[in-house]
Amino acid sequence: MSQSDDSKNKIVIREHVFDGIEEYDQNLPNWWLFTFYIMIVYFIFAWVAYYQSPFHIQNDHEHLDSQLAAIEEKKNKELESMMATLNDDSLREMSLDAAHVAAGKAIFDTKCVACHGADLSATMSGLKLPGVPLNDAEWLYGGEPLNIMGTITNGSPDVTKGMIAWKSQLGPAEIAQVVAYILSYHKT
Repeated sequence: MSQSDDSKNKIVIREHVFDGIEEYDQNLPNWWLFTFYIMIVYFIFAWVAYYQSPFHIQNDHEHLDSQLAAIEEKKNKELESMMATLNDDSLREMSLDAAHVAAGKAIFDTKCVACHGADLSATMSGLKLPGVPLNDAEWLYGGEPLNIMGTITNGSPDVTKGMIAWKSQLGPAEIAQVVAYILSYHKT
């Protein structure tokens, strides 16, 4: 048999030459085919288990929502338990404790200074800030410690003109410390 007979017997489905290398249609390796078939079977079982089974498997969004709901519930329980033990007298006592006042000042300096000023006068370098002064005797929504805590927690009743609610960003203990810091300016 000559070389020309060999080339006649060779079945070439598609001739392809690239950089002098002839490529022919070849069967895929068995290991690759077995991996491909196993993945198809795995996908079918995974699809049935995830979407069609009576046992509900949480997806990432549902898992995140349930975790956020648990955190919110814990925060609400913490707030309720703290509010049950807090009263005007306990908040006034906190305002006499240097540790609570220092912690409240640190929170106030990061969250509240932009509107109420560093000295609670609602001014900065002679300019009026959007907040109200907290170092005077005038209170818009009540000057009792629990009233102040309620205003910080829930914001002012008129959100277009007043303060935002801080309960989503600060915990009850942090809000109580901020109240203690504010009350430290009002000794009577």
